[in-house]
Amino acid sequence: MSPISTNDLQKLFKRLDKDNSGRITISELHTLLHRIGIETTPEELQMLVGRNDLDYADFLSFYEAIAKDNDEDLWKAFKVFDVDGDGFISCEELKMALTKMGFMEKKSWEDFRDMIHVYDKNSDGLIDFDEFKDMMSSGGV
Repeated sequence: MSPISTNDLQKLFKRLDKDNSGRITISELHTLLHRIGIETTPEELQMLVGRNDLDYADFLSFYEAIAKDNDEDLWKAFKVFDVDGDGFISCEELKMALTKMGFMEKKSWEDFRDMIHVYDKNSDGLIDFDEFKDMMSSGGV
């Protein structure tokens, strides 16, 4: 199962597709990856993708390829959300990270607290790395 729902991936693709052409450029993809903490160059992306732009199906395939369960990659993603580096994701950090990525901009604090509550197994009001892995594997974000 994808860590990000298909619906949210479609919204993200539409946001990246600035000219409504049904395609996103390597530059647009690079900007997104940079915003979420994945460092690569446009040239590396173009070599990986094999073309200058992607349609939605290509974007989904690319996403699935980079979203495979890998603790090292999940740790990097966790650190994007864990803004203060304390090893936990708070409601405020979740909101900041998802807003920065272009998701959930109209959600209330209560919506973010609810998201935390669903995956917060020890009820401390925070998401630790193991809870984050569960959240990502279940499509929570």
